[in-house]
Amino acid sequence: MIIDSHCHLNYEPMCLSLKETIDRANKGGVKYMLTISTEDRSFNKILKIIDEYKCVYGTYGIHPHEAKNHKNFVSSNIIKKTQLNKKIIGIGETGLDFYYNHSDKNDQINLFLEHIEAAKRTNLPLIVHTRSAEEDTYNILKDAVKNKDLKILIHCFTGTRNFAFKLIDLGAYISASGVVTFKKSQDLANTFRDLPNDKILVETDSPYLAPEPLRGKSNEPSYIVNTVEFLSNLKKTSFEDFSSQTTKNFFNLFGNLN
Repeated sequence: MIIDSHCHLNYEPMCLSLKETIDRANKGGVKYMLTISTEDRSFNKILKIIDEYKCVYGTYGIHPHEAKNHKNFVSSNIIKKTQLNKKIIGIGETGLDFYYNHSDKNDQINLFLEHIEAAKRTNLPLIVHTRSAEEDTYNILKDAVKNKDLKILIHCFTGTRNFAFKLIDLGAYISASGVVTFKKSQDLANTFRDLPNDKILVETDSPYLAPEPLRGKSNEPSYIVNTVEFLSNLKKTSFEDFSSQTTKNFFNLFGNLN
């Protein structure tokens, strides 16, 4: 069994043939998918998807790119959204993206802090997007875990080795996307090779970042088997054992799915 811990099933082209997309994933051994919220206005689409498909769960959160459009959002707004359906099992994606800076840095930070507060109050895992913001991301998360347990998942990790192990020290889980399979991602692959197996999740981030040998195509959850195969070879373990370990890690973070 494999779980795609991060996909965007409400995005095109997947949403145009969703049943077929999910069927392909299920047939390939992907039992569950977590479809991720990035903005408030599209959240109803996520609610509809998780109602229609038993194997799909969802999250609520605002991507850092969208911070400029959600300046008045506070933790109570986020919490109310998570309570709309029991299949909303995480908060995010949220975080900091100083690579593109589509939103002001302070707006990103303020919204990130509101998501963290919501995660603390609900005890739901926090799904974190971080790009070109390692120091700020780490310092914010380090401060957040001081006085209360916080469940953290760093999605689509592409950062430095030092950052990865500092996050592990905070108790975070780290998710690998198809990027780890790219030929130019040798340093990232080496980092995942050395990370503890019980802290790794896998994802597609579909429709983005299709893994080798499918790079350049529109990604979908069924393609996650290529990333799992790559990582199991990297870890010198069997495909089945690595799939089982990442699935167990997902349940340890998000709880058992009903």
